[in-house]
Amino acid sequence: MGTYFNPSNGGFRKASRDEIYIDKTGLLNILNRRLMAEKNCISVSHARRFGKSQAARMIDAYYSRGCDSKELFTGLKISESEDFLKHLNKYNVIHIDMASMTDGHSDDFLENMKRKLYEDINEELNTEINPVQDISETINKIYKKTKTAFVIIIDEWDCVVRNFSNTPTLVHEYLQFLHSLFKSEESQEFLALGYITGILPIKKIEDESALNNFLEYTMIDSGNLTEYFGFTEKEVEMLCEKYDMNTDSVKEWYNGYLIDGQHMYNPNSVYNAMMRKKLDSYWRNTSAFGTINKFITMNFEGLKKDVMTMLEGGKVSVITDKFQNDLSVINSRDDALTALIHLGYLGYDNKRRKAFIPNFEVATAFHLALETGKWSDIADTLTRCDEILWATIDGESDKVAELLELSHDTYTSILKYNDENALSCAITMAYFTAPAYYTVIRELPTGKGFADIALIPRADSGNKPAMIIELKWDKNADTAIRQIKEKRYTGKLKGYGKEILLVGVNYDKESRKHECIIERWEES
Repeated sequence: MGTYFNPSNGGFRKASRDEIYIDKTGLLNILNRRLMAEKNCISVSHARRFGKSQAARMIDAYYSRGCDSKELFTGLKISESEDFLKHLNKYNVIHIDMASMTDGHSDDFLENMKRKLYEDINEELNTEINPVQDISETINKIYKKTKTAFVIIIDEWDCVVRNFSNTPTLVHEYLQFLHSLFKSEESQEFLALGYITGILPIKKIEDESALNNFLEYTMIDSGNLTEYFGFTEKEVEMLCEKYDMNTDSVKEWYNGYLIDGQHMYNPNSVYNAMMRKKLDSYWRNTSAFGTINKFITMNFEGLKKDVMTMLEGGKVSVITDKFQNDLSVINSRDDALTALIHLGYLGYDNKRRKAFIPNFEVATAFHLALETGKWSDIADTLTRCDEILWATIDGESDKVAELLELSHDTYTSILKYNDENALSCAITMAYFTAPAYYTVIRELPTGKGFADIALIPRADSGNKPAMIIELKWDKNADTAIRQIKEKRYTGKLKGYGKEILLVGVNYDKESRKHECIIERWEES
């Protein structure tokens, strides 16, 4: 067994014996149906930390002749398949991680890659292949000699296109290399399955046909592969029960990626939350905040307003079809939003063609990114969110009014209008950090009307009080409090602790001043 040719099953063995392991071997059933088929090349482009590399190691373990994995897969879903043994460890496998292969290299990475691969092949098969030999011809000779077809895996294939976009000659040579592996005349004989992973979908390059024969699965359209990349809602609920974590809180922090109608979770974040028994923004340690800032602060008309709409919980329309799958070619607001969808910084509702911030973890990543970017006014407002939440809990109505005023001024300057909707959005933004402890509901139906905003504490919120926030325009805060009581909005929050905070807010359009009254209502 080698590193690049016929690798071992060590990577998958380690993952499958981890304390948290979710069986995703059903993916192999789908891949088995593509073996030696006319359409036998698959491209999976998902955001970082969604399990692409772990799946690649699983594919190694299943197909590679460099190991015996029967015991490893026994008891997993793939072992229930009629074709389980038919394909188990029956193929020559080539697995190249392009991210590590290009690290520290530039113009010579292709030669370096071929040299390492050929060294593995020579050692494994006792041959003397020269590194200058053509890759497709070499593999085809091995195929004819061994009578064993190839499964070829290229992990992080797009890092070359992303990292060397300013060196088109090198990108072209790399794409020609991929053409040799997956689309050359020789590959039609030796290739049983081609499998590549990346962050971005296959780049649309004029006059380049290296990868146009791939079936693509993306963050926008993942089809029948959706459940195998990320954790499903059912899987997360199972983990919450096992590790005694509050399911509603975990959903608020990490749920929201709506891929082909399925709610998917970032597995890295859920894993860390379970292991540490702490809800936090674990993805921020692996995500490039500069990427967020680069795209959301581009000077495209309407983009800033759209970002603010998403930050306060809304969705915005986006046309994804025109994106060139290249982070260096962003020509419109739609391109910028589409790039963020593929990178995992935005969710995407395929049916409605709308983008949104998927969960509280990603929202905090936006907040942290803004602190280091151009939108200092928004960052300053968001930084005060914890302060306003605690001021509300402590009953400091004057301080709440002052902070709401700052939030409203910031928000209105972006939206360019001054009305009740802007006030409602500004209040939502002011309580930006509340989802860490509360389920926040705008327009809560109560039977006698709609409460403007309700903050319902979750079981692990630390005994924080429930809140009802009622907004008024050119009236007074007393009127807001009176409406909460008269329409008995509190009844909807019965059972969420004995004490409920009634928060009345009024905005005077002429003076542009805010008034706030906070009362504590106890269930009788």
